[in-house]
Amino acid sequence: MTKTTTTTDAPAEPRLDLDAYLTRIGRPDERRPSAAALRALTFAHVTSIPFENLDPLLGSAPSLALPDLEAKLVRGRRGGYCYEQNTLLAAALRALGFQVTGLVARVRVGARGALRPRTHMLLLVEVPGEEQSYVADVGFGHIGGLLEAVPLVADTEFHDGPRRHRFVREPHHGLEDLWVLQAFVGGEWEDQYAFTREPCEHPDYEVINWHTATNPRSPFQHTLYAQRPTDDRHLALVGRTLTETYHDGTSKQRQLADDDEVMAVLRADFGIEPPEGLQLPS
Repeated sequence: MTKTTTTTDAPAEPRLDLDAYLTRIGRPDERRPSAAALRALTFAHVTSIPFENLDPLLGSAPSLALPDLEAKLVRGRRGGYCYEQNTLLAAALRALGFQVTGLVARVRVGARGALRPRTHMLLLVEVPGEEQSYVADVGFGHIGGLLEAVPLVADTEFHDGPRRHRFVREPHHGLEDLWVLQAFVGGEWEDQYAFTREPCEHPDYEVINWHTATNPRSPFQHTLYAQRPTDDRHLALVGRTLTETYHDGTSKQRQLADDDEVMAVLRADFGIEPPEGLQLPS
C-alpha cells in the first residue's frame, strides 16, 4: 500500500494596510525606500501617533499582533508604547522595501546608576543602495528620544529636528562593545539607552511586553504616561502632571485638577480617546 501525505499551507502572515498607515501619519505619498524617506516617515510617525500606556493601566498587556496594532494605532484614536509603536513601524518599513532588524536596549535615563533589564525595543534599518545602517525608534516616550532615524555612527552629532543626538561606544564584556544613545538635554550629553546589534525576535518582545505591562513592580501598571512631540514643543503627561517643553529649552508645568481634566487633556492635546472602563491611578 502506498502511503499518501497531505500538506497544509501555513496561514499567510497578516499584511499592514500601508495606505491607511501612511494616511494616519500624514505621508500618503511617501513610497520611496530612501534615507530621506526613512527620516520623513519616522518624524511623521512620532509626531502623529502618541506614546501611552493605557492598556497596562487596565491590567492587560497590549497585543502585538499586526491586525490589533492597526485597529488601535492606525484606525483608532489611540497610541501605544515602544513594542506597539516600533512593531507597527517595522511592518510599514518592510512593506516599503527597507530591511529591518529588531533590537532591544537597556534604558539608562532616570536609572541613577541602577542596572535595569533590557526592555526597550528599537529598530536597525538598512536602506537599499546604502552601506550605512540607521537606527529608528518611534516609541521611546521621552524628551530625549529620537525624532528621526539617524545613522549608526559613533562620535558624530546628529540634528533630528530640533533635537541633538549622538552614539558613543562603550566597552562591554559581550561579543561587541555597547552602542549608547545620548541626547543633549539641559546643556549636557545624557545617556538614554545602551544596546548591541544582537537581533531580537517577535517571541522575545512578547515576553518583554508581558513583563513590562503586568509585573506589579512596573511603573506602567501604576502611573499614567503620555508623550507627544509637536511642531514647537514636547508634551508629557505623567500622572496628573502636564509638562510642556519648548524647543528653546523653556518649559512650563501644571497639575491637572482631577480625572475629568486628565481625560479632556488626553483627548484634546494628545489625540487619545481613552478606552471604556479606564480608572486612573489615584
